[in-house]
Amino acid sequence: MSKDKIRWGIAHIYSSYNNTIIHITDITGSETIALASGGQVVKADRLESSPTAAMQAANKAAQEARDKGITAIHVKTRAPGGHNGPMNTGPGAQAAIRTLARRGMRIGVIEDVTPVPHGGCRAKGGRRGRRV
Repeated sequence: MSKDKIRWGIAHIYSSYNNTIIHITDITGSETIALASGGQVVKADRLESSPTAAMQAANKAAQEARDKGITAIHVKTRAPGGHNGPMNTGPGAQAAIRTLARRGMRIGVIEDVTPVPHGGCRAKGGRRGRRV
């Protein structure tokens, strides 16, 4: 362990099939330290969710967090979830985590915080489900 103090933060990574958003906060989760998304780093809309865009966004966020003194992070990944969204993360989540690690950030806990429905609204697809 180095002589400088480890300062922890939380990286909230929201990854859908349309975009990837990396939001780094302090340990309480209330103060934003860095924010970047796939849409900020690529020109074409269809590339926003790509692993390449996620890597560039994570790079940008990590650099900003480093400048503000964050040296280690806990990662919370999230997919759209809910009662109608996909429960698995988009293609950018893995790439973003890998990039944060490569930028010299120490990674603590990686946890999935996708919202899970508890009953709620009736799912689409009718009585016998979607017939393919």
